Amino acid sequence: MKDLPAHLPDGLMLCSFPKREDPRDALISRHKGGLSHLRPNAKVGTSSLRRAAQLLHLRPDLRIEALRGNVDTRIRKLDQGEFDAIVLAGAGLKRLGFAERITEYMGLDRIIPAIGQGVLGLEVRAEDREIASLLAPLNEPSTEVAVRAERAFLRELEGGCQVPLAAHAKVSNGRVALEGMVAELDGSRMIRDKKVGEYQDAERIGVELARDLLERGAKEILERIYKETRLPRNS
Repeated sequence: MKDLPAHLPDGLMLCSFPKREDPRDALISRHKGGLSHLRPNAKVGTSSLRRAAQLLHLRPDLRIEALRGNVDTRIRKLDQGEFDAIVLAGAGLKRLGFAERITEYMGLDRIIPAIGQGVLGLEVRAEDREIASLLAPLNEPSTEVAVRAERAFLRELEGGCQVPLAAHAKVSNGRVALEGMVAELDGSRMIRDKKVGEYQDAERIGVELARDLLERGAKEILERIYKETRLPRNS
C-alpha cells in the first residue's frame, strides 16, 4: 500500500486489507549499533525523500545518497562498501527473508512510516462485487480503519508517495490515533502532530490532521518542494 497513488484509476477499488505487518522502517548497517552509532558524515542510502528528510532531522550530519535497485541489489551495494548503512521498509525485508540483516528498527516516535506501509491492499474492478465478497473474509477491520485514515491524510495534502510526508494510524479500543508529518527536504524543518478520534471518523481525522499541518506551514513546504523537484502532485 505504501506506493499506491492517492487516487485510484477509474474502475478500480480496494476491497480488503489483511492484518498489517510491522510498519516501521529498518536500518541495516555495516557497523555495530544503530543510527545513533553511525560515525559523523556517514553515508546512508535510501530511495525515499520521506526517509531522507526524517533521517536528516535526527542526524543533520549524515550524507544521504540515492539507493536504487531491488532489495538484493541494495543490500549488495551496502556489503560492497558503497554505504555505511541503508534504510528500507522492515516488512519488505521480512517478507523477502532478510530480517536477520536488520540492525535496528526505527521507532515510530523517530521516523513515521509511509502511508500504508506494511499493509497489503487487495484491489479489484469496481463492478466485480462477487470477487470482492470472496475476498472480504481476509479483511482485518483495524487495518482497514488505519489505512483509510492515512490515505485521507494523503489525499487532503495532495501528496504523492515521493514527497517527504508521512502518517501512521494506531487503532485500539474503538479509537484511532493518527500521527503525521511534513518536512523540508533537508530535514531542517518538520511539522508534526497527532489527532485522536472514534474509529468511525477515521477519514475525517485524516482530513483534519492534514488541514492542521497545512495551516502551520506544510502548504508552503510542499509548494516549494513541488516547484524545486518538479514532482507531480497526487502521484
